[in-house]
Amino acid sequence: MMTSMAPDWREFTPATLLRNQHLMTIVPGYWPRLALLAGIPIESRLFTTDPKTQLLGFCHWQPNRTGCQTLLLVHGLEGSSESHYMQGIAAKAYRAGMNVIRLNQRTCGGTERLTPTLYNSGLSQDYRAIVQELASLDRLTRIWLIGYSMGGNLVLKAAGELGSSEAALAGAIAVCPNIDPTQCAKALEEPRNWLYHYHFLTKLKTRMKRKAALFPGRWDLAELDRIHIISEFDDRYTAPDGGYASGPDYYDRAGSRHVLDKIAVPTTIVTAQDDPFIPYSMFSLAAIKRNPLIKLTAPHYGGHCGFIQGARNNEDRFWVENRIVESIRQSEDGSALPSRRS
Repeated sequence: MMTSMAPDWREFTPATLLRNQHLMTIVPGYWPRLALLAGIPIESRLFTTDPKTQLLGFCHWQPNRTGCQTLLLVHGLEGSSESHYMQGIAAKAYRAGMNVIRLNQRTCGGTERLTPTLYNSGLSQDYRAIVQELASLDRLTRIWLIGYSMGGNLVLKAAGELGSSEAALAGAIAVCPNIDPTQCAKALEEPRNWLYHYHFLTKLKTRMKRKAALFPGRWDLAELDRIHIISEFDDRYTAPDGGYASGPDYYDRAGSRHVLDKIAVPTTIVTAQDDPFIPYSMFSLAAIKRNPLIKLTAPHYGGHCGFIQGARNNEDRFWVENRIVESIRQSEDGSALPSRRS
């Protein structure tokens, strides 16, 4: 069974061969998805979020951009604007008549030169700044923050911090968000998750070497090759770079769990009960239960951001992508989501 949330989110039925949490997590990244954005207009744009920092976004504008809803997409750890789910949502949303912006987090997607800093789970100010720029400069009035995993935490944190202060923010949707990084890092380091842990840590260390080559003298890499767990990497590099006292301080303060009660726009959180490193127990928080604008759905299956469904007429296998676009489209007439809090 899964928690009912809104009429537009239908029950998830996993593909028969992907009920295993690890297969459900890994297979989507290798699923053939060719030319998703073929024929869709694209415009690159740099968003300045700090004096020395720019984020690269790829914008897919409708002919009348101010008359449309806009999706601001944020990827997960070691992902980019080119991640398959970013392209999948973008293609579907654009063809449904929406503007879409696929963002790269700081240093991601080949953008290491655009900032002297590393990216981390607490940099929600970047997304607040971009929402505010789109509202003031582009005159967009219905902006949705959409994030996966680490990006899900970031958009929830940004929405909570904005509260009701930005009228252009229409809502937020987070898929498998790491709302409590302390618990997520601990789960990721469990032996059963060695494959994911190895993947993320290897990519983070490789990126660290690229960053250090671009900004000589900023980081001491003498101990880098001797780091074997991700929490050690974050304690040694991510935390001090982000202005945190330590790795544990970073994990605690970066979590969106602290501001979920302040979210003032319709918000959907979807997570799988069998996610291997986003513990389902995190989502029993009182802040989620007390805030009527947050709707939680938690299918038993889904893995980490997988949600590959069984065959369904007139729809592909990517359940979350389809539900995101469907729910935002239905929100046009107010039928799918509750009203924002003023």
